[in-house]
Amino acid sequence: MSRRIASLGIAALAGLVATAAAATDLDIINAPEIDVSGSAAAQGWYVRGDLGYAGWTKAGRASVTQSGVSTDFDEGRFSHPVSFGAGLGYQFGDIVRADLTADFSRDDFEGRAACAGGACAFKADYSTVGLMVNGYADLGTFAGFTPYVGAGLGATYLDWRDAACSGAGCTSAGLEGKDDFRFTYALMAGASVDLAPRVKLDVGYRFSDTAGGAAFGAGAMDVRDDGLRKHEFRIGLRVPLW
Repeated sequence: MSRRIASLGIAALAGLVATAAAATDLDIINAPEIDVSGSAAAQGWYVRGDLGYAGWTKAGRASVTQSGVSTDFDEGRFSHPVSFGAGLGYQFGDIVRADLTADFSRDDFEGRAACAGGACAFKADYSTVGLMVNGYADLGTFAGFTPYVGAGLGATYLDWRDAACSGAGCTSAGLEGKDDFRFTYALMAGASVDLAPRVKLDVGYRFSDTAGGAAFGAGAMDVRDDGLRKHEFRIGLRVPLW
């Protein structure tokens, strides 16, 4: 009896081995490879370059002070400058990255105000150099696209050039431009996609707010801007160095 049971057991075991061997040839059990390397594979330095287009810029309540009396601009219009940027960053993992960026732009301004002696019209231009520390959260990759959100803090060197003043209220036809460093913060959102194994295309939106300060003036006339707020559409490239 025991021999019969042993024979049946050996036969059953042999059948299981044969079935398992045959199953290795079936496509239905060929599971795809899974990358378990984790975030360590996405760590290292990267460089970036960006172009931005400021579709909307506003100077808040820009004002003219003349002999101690202040009035707000009735109208202020900016051009739509293109900005250029470059930066160095570090990818901490699949989600978090940060970079230090420098951005350059130049803009034209036209404004009108009711001055003490009558209407005034101003024309000026300015340039900016912004240094920002930015942090981002990548929200996962979907169909090849990686959406992200981010925020930045920094300072902007804003250099107003000499302005021209025309109208009955102008005390001088030429007003001296002012320059100073101003606190700036920014909020970003966008998405990136791989153009090549080591090149990422980055398309996004950035809102930036720069603190106000002196713009230009001469004698008893002083013109200030109450901060610059920009809505920019940006496109750039990121190249990992690891």
